[in-house]
Amino acid sequence: MSKRILVSSLVGVFVVGGITAGGFAVASASAATEPTVKNGSARYVAPSDGGTGKLTFTADVSDDSGISGLKVLAWPASSKLDPTKAELRSVDSATCKSTTDETSRCTYTLRVTKEEAAELDRGTWYVSALATAKDGDTTFVSRAASFDVTR
Repeated sequence: MSKRILVSSLVGVFVVGGITAGGFAVASASAATEPTVKNGSARYVAPSDGGTGKLTFTADVSDDSGISGLKVLAWPASSKLDPTKAELRSVDSATCKSTTDETSRCTYTLRVTKEEAAELDRGTWYVSALATAKDGDTTFVSRAASFDVTR
């Protein structure tokens, strides 16, 4: 398994099959709000003889100050990893494009070779996300999505 995958996932990230996950919204009791992560979904396309596959995770992220970024980590439940907010600060970032002053559509894409796909753990996987607002507020979603790797 390549070093790029180990670093980006802490265990090697990818999925086989499609994912759909509900969103999470968090608001603080004060006037300022924390970012929200909604409409999270992921999709994995397995590598074919003609090329690489890819994992894509997409979510709508909002905050009253705007969105600075979204960090994403997919991990197999069998690893018992349970990543923390601090650990997500050093994983790969999604690309976020503003849809309004307060909301961005964030997409994380990772290419997968046939060799990498063959090494994936089978069973349930989770996607964790860390949203950061322009004002510095953050929201950590430990299980923003779940899915099964079946082959």
